[in-house]
Amino acid sequence: MRVISIGDAAAAVRGRRLDLDLSQDQLARRAGMSRKWVYEFEAGKPKAEFGHVLRVFEALGLHLDLSKERTHDGPASAIDLDALLDEHRRG
Repeated sequence: MRVISIGDAAAAVRGRRLDLDLSQDQLARRAGMSRKWVYEFEAGKPKAEFGHVLRVFEALGLHLDLSKERTHDGPASAIDLDALLDEHRRG
């Protein structure tokens, strides 16, 4: 699934949680989060701490793949997340 918004991420989490037949409370305990956080995230809360999102992904067995869009020139290449974050911080 291509995730380009917090709503997409929330839908992926909710869908995977339901596929695994987990309640929001069970997912929250697996991820070390509160049930309220899981509820708000699945509802599309626009501001969610990235570290928390990653913990939920891990608890569900979801993986984040950061790659450049494929072009007609060939396959996507990996992105150096540290370099991308450094560039963003520098403005």
